[in-house]
Amino acid sequence: MRESSNGGNVTRRQMIVTMSAAAFAALSLPTGEALETPADVAAKVKAVVGDRKAKSGRIKMELPEIAENGATVPLTVTVDSPMTAKDYVKSVHFFAEKNPNPELATFYFTPRSGKAMASARIRLAKTQNVVTVATMSDGSVYMNKTQVKVTIGGCGG
Repeated sequence: MRESSNGGNVTRRQMIVTMSAAAFAALSLPTGEALETPADVAAKVKAVVGDRKAKSGRIKMELPEIAENGATVPLTVTVDSPMTAKDYVKSVHFFAEKNPNPELATFYFTPRSGKAMASARIRLAKTQNVVTVATMSDGSVYMNKTQVKVTIGGCGG
């Protein structure tokens, strides 16, 4: 790790960001398995959502309409929430419908996060939908889906 500006001590936040990035990169590597289907991803989403009905709205996804290289697709998501002790985003889950490993990442938030926003670079094997699921502190669930057209696959294709 590089030396920080606070006298050489690495802050807890810097460590969490570094470890999260490393874990995210490891999970994004191609596994050589067959690609998942939208039905497989729907089952994984159901595991997060349970019996709750996912609502639309509150999730803003920023993804390119066309990704020239599926190996590094920028993704930014913002969930509209006051982020107070009584009303905040607990987690945001990302899924890709046609990747070998469809579970892209999960970000966790607390009221102290201040804003429910996350950015990452994801790998997409081919043209597909990216699904975002946000779970809220009151138990409600929101979902959004955006298609990204991939010209060169990022998962070995």
